[in-house]
Amino acid sequence: MNTKNKSKFIDYFLKGIKKSNKVKVGVEHERFLFEGAEKKRISYNKLKKIFKNLQTNGWKPFFEKENIIGMQRGDQKITTEPGLQCELSGAPLENIHQICSESSQFLKEIEMASKGLDVNTVSIGFDPFNNLSQVPKNPKERYTIMTKEMPKGGKKSLDMMYRTCGIQINFDYISEENFEKIFRVANYLVPLSIALYSNSPFESGKPVGYYSLRNKIWQNTSRGGIMPIAFEKINFEKYFDYVIKYPILFAIRDQNYIEPNGQTFKDFIQGDFSKVRDKATIKDFETHLATIFTEVRLKQFIELRSLDACDWECLCDGPALFTGIFYNSLDEAFEIVTKWKKENVMNAYFTSPKKGLETELEGKKLIEWSKIFLNLAKEGLLKRNQTNSKGKNETIYLNHTKNVIKNEKNRAQLLIEQYNKNKNLDFFYNGKENFSNSGL
Repeated sequence: MNTKNKSKFIDYFLKGIKKSNKVKVGVEHERFLFEGAEKKRISYNKLKKIFKNLQTNGWKPFFEKENIIGMQRGDQKITTEPGLQCELSGAPLENIHQICSESSQFLKEIEMASKGLDVNTVSIGFDPFNNLSQVPKNPKERYTIMTKEMPKGGKKSLDMMYRTCGIQINFDYISEENFEKIFRVANYLVPLSIALYSNSPFESGKPVGYYSLRNKIWQNTSRGGIMPIAFEKINFEKYFDYVIKYPILFAIRDQNYIEPNGQTFKDFIQGDFSKVRDKATIKDFETHLATIFTEVRLKQFIELRSLDACDWECLCDGPALFTGIFYNSLDEAFEIVTKWKKENVMNAYFTSPKKGLETELEGKKLIEWSKIFLNLAKEGLLKRNQTNSKGKNETIYLNHTKNVIKNEKNRAQLLIEQYNKNKNLDFFYNGKENFSNSGL
């Protein structure tokens, strides 16, 4: 590959660099919607009614050909996932106060738009009621291709697509060196984020022996996992060289999706993609980057993707924890994690969905590491000193995580305890978010 052709793609990442006083945080979170007492997943026709009702709040629909596939309002988007999970792609915001407000508003708007439609929502990382064959299909063309292609590289890929919901937190970087530190720390801390924010212990109405079944499934998904380069010195060029080795999942030309033929994105850059006459563009590169499903990935910002979907408190606390670490305690965190051995991190990664905070890493259980990184997050948020209208800083959003650590129980463990009392899951399926972590 010639240097000029390569540099334009690396420049894409360089253009993502922000000034230190301009860094923001964005949160994307998915939700399941269920219909009726049978707890069936929402149908496409019913979802379209919710979208229509949302238009009274300033949301505007967007389409793929004749099919409505989401809503947009300013920098916010509501998109539909393969099994019609509903995702809010939040705007890039300055602080956790704004993120919390955005998430709260979204939940209220979805609840209002669902009134009279016999639709309920559950904040959980894996669909606890429906098997794969019962989940409706999204009409998006890309998902038709993915449904065919993804199982070739991971046996649980379809469960990932159709039966999981997660939270993604997006962070800016202020230099190439800063990207490396955030990217590597984020990857090293994936076992910790799984253990703290596990929220998917059920399948077919029963506990399945995992606190995060979602993460166990993602570990067996095509194009997923932790990138090996996270444990090495890395820059934009090295990231680029790694991700172009992934096969093309699809290309888009004239609003039509073109199916793959087994070639890599590197082949596409060099003009060796027989189904497309021209060479890969930056737009193709953006599409390709979005089809890599690793725990942490790079676009023009860094995405942390290992948190299970959860309720309102968790939507504030997860972003708060990592914002404090990445933006104001990064050097301290980097010094700690880069002493860890790759094999120990990977072992903790594969163990944490089942053992949670009891998982061992470098001679300590994750519950002990949690205390260390919670303190770093608190110090980082105090340094940021981003206050709300009442003069409170962002450390107020660490309460959920503090309680998880204090009681040595994540949300999944609380759900299992409640299940053992009720012997069913009705306690968190009554149309309201009535199961709160604040009582930990």
